[in-house]
Amino acid sequence: MSAASFPSIHLRTPSTYTPSPPASQPSSTPQPQTIPAPPLAWIEGTWNVTHSTLPMWKKSRNVRITYTRIPSTSPVQIDDEVSYQTLSSTKLKTIHGVDKPFEIPNAVAAAAKTVEHVNGAGAGAGAGAAYVRIPEADTDTNTDAAAAAPPMPPQEELASLGYNWRGKGFLMVASSKWEILGYGDEDLEAGAGENQWVATYFAKTLFTPAGVDFYSRKGQLKPDTVERLKAALVGLGGEVAGLATSVFAVALDGERD
Repeated sequence: MSAASFPSIHLRTPSTYTPSPPASQPSSTPQPQTIPAPPLAWIEGTWNVTHSTLPMWKKSRNVRITYTRIPSTSPVQIDDEVSYQTLSSTKLKTIHGVDKPFEIPNAVAAAAKTVEHVNGAGAGAGAGAAYVRIPEADTDTNTDAAAAAPPMPPQEELASLGYNWRGKGFLMVASSKWEILGYGDEDLEAGAGENQWVATYFAKTLFTPAGVDFYSRKGQLKPDTVERLKAALVGLGGEVAGLATSVFAVALDGERD
């Protein structure tokens, strides 16, 4: 299957970004987009950071992030551990923190609502197909964003689309905000099963610029997936679109495996 035949990837607009088109060109900037929140269980586990705009990762390799829900927290908080190696050392370094969810305005899915799984017309169960959970009252307005999804209980707990991160230990003074822009499945070679991807956005802090990360559950993302993710960023317009040109591949050599 050629890259051109894959369905488009749709990403949501970060909540921290509000498009402000010039008065003379009122339709030149896309309107904010949103997506349903993914199941919390789907986000949990370890992901490879395969692409990023964060300067720190240009000097690093084999970057992984592991999300684990913290028991007895409500709303559910996530233990967030980033581990990596530098380009010149095999020593493993870690950054440990806690993610506390914050509410995203106009999110189209909520754990308290009954949801359905809708197969998007022509989307197929292929690369770039995102899991979409649609409130019953909104099925008519959200079918364009829907795609194939595995069966799951209608009341399954959902992740948040946005989290406030706070470091642990000596990093307790550090904090940041990150959001899920999109997520879905990626087809691998025949017989290899499926891979999953996530695109995240992190807001500017005193120490780092705003940017994006692409995650892969299994190894690297396919080149066409990366290009479609970049195209989706461009489609959001404004400053977010500009991040697409800064995305670089993070070194992944398998030396940790």
